[in-house]
Amino acid sequence: MVGTEETRLIVLRGNSASGKSSVASGLREQFGRNLALVGQDNLRRVVLRERDRPGAANIGLIGATARYALDAGFHTVIEGILYADRYAVMLEDLVRDHRGTSRCYYLDVPLQETLRRHSTKPDLEYLSQVTDEHLREWYRERDLLPNGIETVIDAGSTLDDTVKHILRDTGLDAVQPLDR
Repeated sequence: MVGTEETRLIVLRGNSASGKSSVASGLREQFGRNLALVGQDNLRRVVLRERDRPGAANIGLIGATARYALDAGFHTVIEGILYADRYAVMLEDLVRDHRGTSRCYYLDVPLQETLRRHSTKPDLEYLSQVTDEHLREWYRERDLLPNGIETVIDAGSTLDDTVKHILRDTGLDAVQPLDR
């Protein structure tokens, strides 16, 4: 078992440029301290400098990092593409083992909107490295976790509405953040 009855676990999944990182940042901004962000890109690309492959080391590192944060009393957001065929077992085990409230969300954004959103990113170096062709190659339509454990949020939901929805749904809107 992991975490406490008071901790919240939030999993944000979706294709590249679907808004996962923006939602995670918005949750932290709205909630405040004591909300850990466990980003797939950071752990996989920065910490391990690893490609996203089945059985890769980042899968365990994401799970271990989230478990550590929950055990330390942090509400925890895991965000990333997190393809179902590679990450489902780790995510389902984590949700099953978590003592507190766990909610999973899939940001369902069509490919054309994904391409449009990607083109608006301010990081020119990133845009030169990640092309529309990459996005097309990586895109998986409605790559949902098995067992129906995800709430699907469509592209029509604004960033603010999505953040408010998740805060309400998880009960974080009624929890005071700890000043650590």
